[in-house]
Amino acid sequence: MLGVIQIGIDPTAFRIGSLAIHWYGVMYVVAFVVAYYLGAKPHARRRGIKQERIELLVSWTILWGLVGGRLYYDVQSLSQLHSPVDWIAVWNGGMAFYGAIIGSVATIVFLGWRWRLPIWVLLDAGAMFAVVGQPIGRIGNIINGDILGGPSNLPWATAYTNPNAVLQCPSVQSCFHLDTAYQPAGAYEALATLLILLILVWLRRRGVRPGVMIISYVALYSISQFALGFVRESEPVVWLGLKELQLTAVVAFVVGVPGLVWLWWRTGGGAAASGTEGVAAVTLPAEGAPGSAATEAEPGAVEKPVPAADASGDDGPEEASAAATGSAPAQPAGGSPGEGGS
Repeated sequence: MLGVIQIGIDPTAFRIGSLAIHWYGVMYVVAFVVAYYLGAKPHARRRGIKQERIELLVSWTILWGLVGGRLYYDVQSLSQLHSPVDWIAVWNGGMAFYGAIIGSVATIVFLGWRWRLPIWVLLDAGAMFAVVGQPIGRIGNIINGDILGGPSNLPWATAYTNPNAVLQCPSVQSCFHLDTAYQPAGAYEALATLLILLILVWLRRRGVRPGVMIISYVALYSISQFALGFVRESEPVVWLGLKELQLTAVVAFVVGVPGLVWLWWRTGGGAAASGTEGVAAVTLPAEGAPGSAATEAEPGAVEKPVPAADASGDDGPEEASAAATGSAPAQPAGGSPGEGGS
């Protein structure tokens, strides 16, 4: 086959005795580490969240994000689950990212409320974690071959030659086959997420208020999933000519985004509480309160925001780029660090 990309990588990276370590899992681990150090940590640290809290929050969020992602996938794929092992067989692919978003957001909100931390700041950090890590995780999907489009002869179409490739059968009549070139839908998703990353970085450099980034992420991710759903052929059509991920994207955009905007407005639009430089916890309105409410942060949970030139080297994606070019990161005009500026 000339003119297409052939992928002959075995989805199993290596074995430790009888334990198979899959590239899909390896890419997840790499994604978590990179997303923590380049996405969530620098964003939260520079807004005053202590290191210990960030580590605990990220650990719990990863755990429940994985649980949510797998459960949501299982619900969408009941016809493909034939044994109890199939419910947890993540080594064959099978993580629904919307489920991971639901599990992660719920964890962040609960722990932020429990520890009296600025919830919108934490959710923005979660958005940065997602957009930095997800493109890396998609490399595992590309190696597996479990997110594909229709047959194609485009120069970047991918044909799988390894017999262990995870080529799915979205319906009884339709299966993917070895040595046939398909649209690399997983690569398209990675590129779309990188575009969202650039937009979020731009928003942060503009000094938007806490909460704007997570709302923008959910909206942009929903749009990308709806559009790319027309390319993905590895999932069956379920209703009105749309796939499950597209229907979920519609619900997220029509219900989830306005809901987040309403909560953002009810809690003061992510505004910083006076006297804390933007690190006071913004929570849901207290009982009986007519409008926004802020609670005092748990003692020792937040500290003075780290300045842009933090000696610890906690630079986010745009700060690392600025350092490489010798230019200084843009500062928000007329805003304090707590108003989302980087």
